[in-house]
Amino acid sequence: MSATELDDLNAARLALVRQRNAIAKRMGAIALAPVSMAEDLTRILLAIEAVDRALVDAGQPYMSADV
Repeated sequence: MSATELDDLNAARLALVRQRNAIAKRMGAIALAPVSMAEDLTRILLAIEAVDRALVDAGQPYMSADV
């Protein structure tokens, strides 16, 4: 996998994480969040896992800057 492809995967992961955080923030602000929001969150989490697997398969697992 090329460096550009790895950069693209990492950028996609970051975009998905921002989406996950936005959904979680909206859910937290609602007393009774609709099930559809939980379904959206689940889809985002699955997508992040898929990107993480692709990075591992490429030999470049995602490493948080906090590590």
